[in-house]
Amino acid sequence: MSRAPEASLPEKYLDVFSAFTHYLSYERKLAVNTVESYTTDIRLFLQYYDARDLGGLAPDHVKEFLELQSRAGVSRRSRARRLSALRSLCRFLLLRQIITKNPMEWVDAPFPAKRLPKVINEKAVDAFLGAPDTQTPFGLRDRAMLEILYGCGLRATEMVSLQESQLRMDPGFLIVLGKGGKERLVPFGARAKSALVTYLTEGRPRLLKGSSQHVFLNRFGTGMTRQAFWQLVKKYATQVGIDRSLISPHVLRHCFATHLLNHGADLRAVQMLLGHTDLKTTEIYTEVAKERLAKIHSRFHPLEGGSD
Repeated sequence: MSRAPEASLPEKYLDVFSAFTHYLSYERKLAVNTVESYTTDIRLFLQYYDARDLGGLAPDHVKEFLELQSRAGVSRRSRARRLSALRSLCRFLLLRQIITKNPMEWVDAPFPAKRLPKVINEKAVDAFLGAPDTQTPFGLRDRAMLEILYGCGLRATEMVSLQESQLRMDPGFLIVLGKGGKERLVPFGARAKSALVTYLTEGRPRLLKGSSQHVFLNRFGTGMTRQAFWQLVKKYATQVGIDRSLISPHVLRHCFATHLLNHGADLRAVQMLLGHTDLKTTEIYTEVAKERLAKIHSRFHPLEGGSD
């Protein structure tokens, strides 16, 4: 994401903006991408606010800003995110006693239309996981990454940042560092473990140059980037005939959750595995986990041949 220079802000806001960025990163411990998005949004708002006193921030200022954004063609989803950024700003201003009342209490959110997560079927996922050429160290790495991604439902950032110290091979689970620096335990199955063990013993030593604590290494012997991993996912999708627009690292995370629910997993267990703070975030997967519901309907409905 490109970021406009802070010099583009009115000078009187520079210190507040810097402190707000520090607050998001070190006090709230938000993910880097979230901090970048929020600070970009707040920069836009402060440019609109145009050097007025922040102590006089009122609900009408927020509503007018969002209305201007709407007229400029900004999507409901982006406006909802900017409103979330403004809520964070107002919490910060309250903490610093720059304002005495929270103006956001009188502002309604322009919630985006509910979008169901993309999911591909289990047969396609199986073909995708088998795409890497395991005769090469890079193929061994890629196979292990894909198996762990789908087998554990990790985010791309969680995947590429995995350290050797986060692996627990004997019990078969990962200590995952998720959003906000929160740790969670995620088990992995025999298939993912086999691919990971093979990579660690046969592939990784051939990629290592010097020393690195990253589990998954690039050709320079250092940790991979999210962008590089994203490109790998697209490459293997093309290789097995899956439309590139239908798959990404996050789609594999959606598949993990949906397929678990299709096979009878408990929603709260899936919530814990995904690292969702709010169960409502996980509930969206019940909208796409149709297979199990269809089987239950067919088995138990009295006019569909089911039994009492």
